[in-house]
Amino acid sequence: MPIYEYKCLKCGSVLEVLQKISDRPLKKCPKCKGPLKKVISPPALQFKGNGWYITDYAQKKKPEREPKAESKTKKEKDSAQKKKSSSPSASE
Repeated sequence: MPIYEYKCLKCGSVLEVLQKISDRPLKKCPKCKGPLKKVISPPALQFKGNGWYITDYAQKKKPEREPKAESKTKKEKDSAQKKKSSSPSASE
């Protein structure tokens, strides 16, 4: 729920009230019963929970991957070596 700030036009006191957006604005000062005016102020931000510091989401460096073109040729080399080792040699 937002916090609204009001200022009394009669006594000058300032008060903050936690209200729903659907609630009607206050009209009378609780101290002197004078008229109130809603004051526009910067919003207050509250960060709750984890994840608001750089250390909470620090990413570890991942090992660099080989480009896809090189990995395909490496696979082809491995399969070629397997074929050579599994086929009977001519000298036997």
